[in-house]
Amino acid sequence: MSQTASSPANNGLMLGTIYMVAAQVIFAIVNFVYDVLTNPWDPLNAADKMSSSAAVFWQYLIATIFAVPLILRIGLANLRTGHPVWHEIRALASALGAQVFVFGFASGVPVWQMVGLLLTGPFFVIAGSVLFLGEKLSPTRLGASIVAFIGAFLIVGFGTDAFTWGSLLPVLAAALWSATTVISKYLARDETPESLTLYLLLLIVVNHAIIGIVLGILVTILPAGALPASLSTGLDLGLPTGEGVWWMLFLGLVTAAAQYLLWNAYKFADATYLQPFDDLKLPFNVLLGWIVLSQVPSALFWPGAILIIAASLYVGIMETRRALPGAA
Repeated sequence: MSQTASSPANNGLMLGTIYMVAAQVIFAIVNFVYDVLTNPWDPLNAADKMSSSAAVFWQYLIATIFAVPLILRIGLANLRTGHPVWHEIRALASALGAQVFVFGFASGVPVWQMVGLLLTGPFFVIAGSVLFLGEKLSPTRLGASIVAFIGAFLIVGFGTDAFTWGSLLPVLAAALWSATTVISKYLARDETPESLTLYLLLLIVVNHAIIGIVLGILVTILPAGALPASLSTGLDLGLPTGEGVWWMLFLGLVTAAAQYLLWNAYKFADATYLQPFDDLKLPFNVLLGWIVLSQVPSALFWPGAILIIAASLYVGIMETRRALPGAA
């Protein structure tokens, strides 16, 4: 009897897991295409490389077009909100995170380092939740965060040949995307998941355009050389040339697919349950970068990655136990 009663819940968890794992595979492909389109040292795309700002703008514009069926499925009626400003701030933080992340690829930071450091995101979420949402900083959260950032220190490789200042870009991207998550947690008190998804889908392209315009203004008013060379073109929304066009269309398509998979994953399972599966992005990305791009991780990468993943898993397990009925 109990087995039959729990069956729908178990099926939901299984579906959520499948969608989440599939999303991480797709995100590994997204990061691979970022490298192909923007990294000047990537040999796979013979056409001229794109600026990171142009790549992200066109990626999300094309992805939004491909995501129209999902937008219609959610329904425009879910645009009703009492927090329009917070929706915009959330979309801006998400767009800035994407810009910084892709700028890391354009700066030549290898995939293994980009994605390994992106795993620090949950611990920025913990910090933001404690500071801005009033959540309790438990010994579990504090200890896991310290362990995770020791792991990040190893992956960055301070004092080794693997370190460049660009190595800090994925950490900044993780912090910005974590701000998006913290704002989402705040909005979720009054807003539906459908509303949160819809606003992000519709506002993300607008915010990438705004970032491009601001960048163009900065190039105009700042002295020459004040910005990195890959950003010195200012408002650059030019499309790629040659085979880069097909890479860009493919990037938009797989981005839309990843968003669809994530939306379904969180529809079937709780975020705390799904968090450990999010860490699968690391082996998928490292494997793809190693096989296709010949980007071999440094010796310090592996112990650093183990520390971050172990800390994330530990927090996920403890938070799940605490949420169980009857837990102290």
